[in-house]
Amino acid sequence: MPIAHRALAGAVAVMWGLNFLAIHLSLQHFPPLFLVALRFALVAVPTVLLVPRPDVPLRWLLGYGLGFGTLQFLFLYWGMSAGMPTGLASLVLQASAPFTLVLGTLLLRERVSRRGVVGIVVAVAGLAIVGSHEAAVASVVPFLLTLAGALGWAFGNLANRQARPSNPLHLALWMSVVPPLPMLALSLAVEGPASIGRSLATAASPAALPAVLGLVYTVVIATAVGSGLWTWLMARHPAGVVAPFSMLVPVVGMSASWLFLHERLGAAELVGGAVVVTGVLLGAAGSRRARPGSAHSVVGSAHDPEPLTSRPSTAG
Repeated sequence: MPIAHRALAGAVAVMWGLNFLAIHLSLQHFPPLFLVALRFALVAVPTVLLVPRPDVPLRWLLGYGLGFGTLQFLFLYWGMSAGMPTGLASLVLQASAPFTLVLGTLLLRERVSRRGVVGIVVAVAGLAIVGSHEAAVASVVPFLLTLAGALGWAFGNLANRQARPSNPLHLALWMSVVPPLPMLALSLAVEGPASIGRSLATAASPAALPAVLGLVYTVVIATAVGSGLWTWLMARHPAGVVAPFSMLVPVVGMSASWLFLHERLGAAELVGGAVVVTGVLLGAAGSRRARPGSAHSVVGSAHDPEPLTSRPSTAG
C-alpha cells in the first residue's frame, strides 16, 4: 500500500474520529432523535435524486438502514445527549465488532476461529472494565445506550453481509433513505413538535452556528468525503491492510475530546479502552484466517475484511 494511500486511510480515520466532536456540537442545539432524522434526510434527498438504487433485495436494504442507520444512531445520539462522554462514545461503539461475530454465529451459523473467540472475550472484558467504572460514577445509562448503538450497528452488519452489493457506496448512501421517517415519527412522539420547531426556527442564529457546522461536517466530511475515500481504498487494497486504520477512530475521538472538550478519562477507562482495542484487533486477525469463500467463514464485523468492502462508512 503506497504511503500516499496510507495517508488517505489515516485521514479518513481522523475525519471519522473528529465526527464525534461534530455530533457533540450538533446535540447542543438539536434534539437527539430529530437530529438523527435530519442528518439522514440531508443525505437521502440527493441520494434518491442522483444515485442509482443498489442491486440488493429490499429486505437487506431495509435491514441495513434500520440496524446501521436507525438503531445505531438513535442510541448513540441518545446516549451522548444523556451524558455519555464524547471520546468514550467513540470507543464503546467499537463493541459492534464482537457483537457482529456473536450474532453471526447465533443467527447465520457462521464459524468463528479460535483467535476470533479470544478477541471477543478480550473485548468484552475491556467493556466490562469500562462499564463497571461508569456504573461506579453513576453514568451507566448513557454507557448502556451507546452499547445498544453498537448492537444496532452489528445487526446492520449482518444485513450488509447478506446484501452483497456490486457497488458498496450506493448501498451506503441508499441506507440513509430508511432512517428519516421512522426517526421523525419517534421524535414527534417523544420530543414533540415544539422542540423540533424551536431548533429549526433558531438554526440561523449565531448561537446555533457551531451545531449547524457540526451537522454539515457530519453530512459532507464524515459521510460523503470519508465514506467515498474509504470505498476507493477498499477497492484497491486488501481489506486486511486498510481495515486496521479504523482503529485510529477512537484514538482520534478521545484525543479530540480531551483537547477541545477537556474530557478526562480515568485509569480504568484507559485500561479498558486498550483492552477493547486489543480484542477487536485480535478478532479481526482471527477473521482474516478464515477460509475465503467458505459458507462458514466469519461474518463481517466492523473490522473484518468482507464487510469493510461493502460497508464504507462508520458510526461517525
